[in-house]
Amino acid sequence: MKTIFDRLRANEEVAMNDPDYGLIGASVETTMRLNLKLNNAQDLDEARHYLSEIIGTVVSKDTTVFTPFYTNFGRHIQLGRNVFINHACSFLDLGGIVIEDDVMIGPRVNITSENHPIATSTRNTLIPQKVTIKKGAWLGANVTVLPGVTIGEHAVIAAGAVVNKNVEPKSVYAGVPAKKIKDLE
Repeated sequence: MKTIFDRLRANEEVAMNDPDYGLIGASVETTMRLNLKLNNAQDLDEARHYLSEIIGTVVSKDTTVFTPFYTNFGRHIQLGRNVFINHACSFLDLGGIVIEDDVMIGPRVNITSENHPIATSTRNTLIPQKVTIKKGAWLGANVTVLPGVTIGEHAVIAAGAVVNKNVEPKSVYAGVPAKKIKDLE
């Protein structure tokens, strides 16, 4: 039988009255305690150590995470090698966030893999949708990436953009909502 976390990772909708929904809250509290330690780390090695505890796998030595960093769950974040995460980023990862190798993430970037229906009758349902940031992508300062989006290899997202649709590889996107403004060579 699949756990609620398996169901979320499989991007199955989960109502807040689901009998297992309380398990999410307990896990979030564990992550909050670890996040406090992460955000009080004295150096990058200590920050990597606590981020490794949060996500449940070893964070590569060539990955940099500047604090503060926030996540609500953490176990559904996958980090590649040589990833750079700047200050004050927030990842809501119940639906899954995959960050491949050589990705650069600017300050105050928000990535969310979670949503809710608009209809008031079903709004208490969590809709998880995995976000994937492909190899070599660069997200500028204050970018927001919404659920279900894939950002293509070596794409650039301009500062302040809100990405609500998939991004082509080797291209630059900007604006709210983000639109392609040019191709990269």
